[in-house]
Amino acid sequence: MALGRLHLITDSRPGRDPVALVRAALAVATPDLVVQFRPADDWTDRLAYELANQIVALCRPVGVPVLVNDRLHVALATGAAGGHVGADDLPVPAARRLLGPAAVLGATSRLPATALRAVGDGADYLGVGPCYATSTKDGLPVSIGAEGLRAVARQVAGTPIIAIGGITAARVPELLAAGAHGVAVIGAVSDAADPSRAVADLLAAVAS
Repeated sequence: MALGRLHLITDSRPGRDPVALVRAALAVATPDLVVQFRPADDWTDRLAYELANQIVALCRPVGVPVLVNDRLHVALATGAAGGHVGADDLPVPAARRLLGPAAVLGATSRLPATALRAVGDGADYLGVGPCYATSTKDGLPVSIGAEGLRAVARQVAGTPIIAIGGITAARVPELLAAGAHGVAVIGAVSDAADPSRAVADLLAAVAS
């Protein structure tokens, strides 16, 4: 699978509707769209499974791949395209064994050394950041900026890098120039007055 350049991460904050967000994105989808379903830490597996199942059912007919963050058993149970693991989730080699060789597996990194290790352990792409300050997730480390992303890109040339953290359409050109394959967003779409328009603008930005 060619990895899409815009990864829409669902918003798990209270009062947000992940399924509605995906519907809005699918209205303007291009082959560059990827959906990452991120369950909240306090959600039950049952709730995560039910929401992921709905999202996979919406995305599959239009060819938009769905990745599940953190809960790889939910990815397997719903037939998602793969998963993404962060620093506190399963190690990349264990995640690869669980998902199998054909699944898409992403890993979070912010430093060249950890990026290189993740790729060696079987990650297909890297989520690198936070590139800029963001309020959609608590407890994140200091943002690394485009230069921090560039340092990672140099170390893992040939592996797609998805920039994350405080991404807006206006910041996309700088990140692509620094070596990003694409970007991952939450707030830029979830907080937008018109989420479909926001997705369309971001898709145009990554395509250019």
